[in-house]
Amino acid sequence: MLGRMVDKFASVTLDDVRNAQKTLSGVARVTALEGSRHLSSLVGAPVHFKCENLQRTGSFKLRGAFVRIAGLSEQERAAGVVAASAGNHAQGVALAASLLGVRATVFMPVGAPLPKVAATRDYGAEVRLHGQVVDETLRAAQEYAVATGAVFIHPFDHPDVVAGQGTVGLEILEQCPEVGTIVVGIGGGGLAAGIAVAVKALRPDVRVVGVQAAGAAAYPPSLAAGRPVAIEAPSTMADGIKVGRPGDVPFGIIRELVDEVRTVSEDALSRALLLCLERAKLVVEPAGASPVAALLSEPEAFEGPVVAVLSGGNVDPLLMQRILTHGMAAAGRYLSLRLRLTDRPGALALLLGVLSEVDANVLDVSHVRTDPRLGLTEAEVELHLETKGPEHCARVAQALGEAGYAVIG
Repeated sequence: MLGRMVDKFASVTLDDVRNAQKTLSGVARVTALEGSRHLSSLVGAPVHFKCENLQRTGSFKLRGAFVRIAGLSEQERAAGVVAASAGNHAQGVALAASLLGVRATVFMPVGAPLPKVAATRDYGAEVRLHGQVVDETLRAAQEYAVATGAVFIHPFDHPDVVAGQGTVGLEILEQCPEVGTIVVGIGGGGLAAGIAVAVKALRPDVRVVGVQAAGAAAYPPSLAAGRPVAIEAPSTMADGIKVGRPGDVPFGIIRELVDEVRTVSEDALSRALLLCLERAKLVVEPAGASPVAALLSEPEAFEGPVVAVLSGGNVDPLLMQRILTHGMAAAGRYLSLRLRLTDRPGALALLLGVLSEVDANVLDVSHVRTDPRLGLTEAEVELHLETKGPEHCARVAQALGEAGYAVIG
């Protein structure tokens, strides 16, 4: 019955996904399924990570890009392919085209992270930097396709791409036959749609839950309207799912087959990335950590066993540094405060002694004496501390108060 429903509503079928799996044999890795003891204890059921962050090029995008390009005619291949992306799709197209002997041109925003630009070039594509935002880059790539005859490879809005991404779903069912819920991030929707097609055709009882960043959540209003709706100025650190409008192809599938779409905050994304790094020893980008963010935000809402798809691990080191700091703050492990003290020799040493007594790690300290707001004998100190959590933060504040220090903020 469900198989017929998939055929009726979707432009992608289980057979398409199975054929894509054959096409990807020997090309895409069957990525590992790793258990998470910490999340399992929170959810009250086994939780596993599907590690697409360990896929070739660092994300699931190779799957769809390779299937799409492999399906081109000889004439189309001879014309080359073109894509637009800030990172993961760029690398997937570059490697897929290289493996298939097809010339690839990839347009990337001027501000794209340098490691992603370098990786795309290393995979064999010609990179052209154009535009400040992805929409401008996308238009440039489409204009290039019209002018040159190159085939435009869309990051999510094509049946072949969705079928390729759906192979993740087949692998999950093979690796975790008892799975009860699959949680996956949603940007344009290609990955979630592909997984839903594969999983619902074989195991209609499995819940498929999509996750979007709250600041870039185009699916909830689109699902409410019954059609893809564009949102203005999507904003999130998770650039892999920062898409302003659902794709037509994946939207039709997600509307019928995905059980629920949730949203998560930036704080939750930061905490999720930190958890993946510290507990699972996995480098995951914010978009890839979105399923983990959903589990952390409301663990009781998910019926196990749960598989969380870590869709990618391509995170710029500078962004990673900022996110980890944000994640520590969100988890109550990073405390910033200002206070005033009497400006006399040894005053700062006494303050640091108080912090040492309560085992707070001082990451940074700045000492201001010349602000006109300060009295003649006053100094202001700004501190950045690493703590062990919210309870430890409270103990630090209590110790400072008992020592006579007035915290300004």
